[in-house]
Amino acid sequence: MQTRNKMFDDISQLMTNAMGVAQGAREEAETAMKSLVDRWLADRDFVTREEFDAVRSMAQKAREENEALRARLDALEAKE
Repeated sequence: MQTRNKMFDDISQLMTNAMGVAQGAREEAETAMKSLVDRWLADRDFVTREEFDAVRSMAQKAREENEALRARLDALEAKE
């Protein structure tokens, strides 16, 4: 009976260790894949969401300024 418990303990310990190794391999694979994707994206000159939003805001402001200037120009031309 004692031998059986020792054998089950050894198998249990072996399985626990195998799960730890598998977990470590999974984490390493995730890190490698994330690094690969980050490098690929950097090579494609994609912009971040923050950069996109900043440029969109600048374009909207420029559009509004153009509309205001056009209205002033139209008003000045109407006076002549």
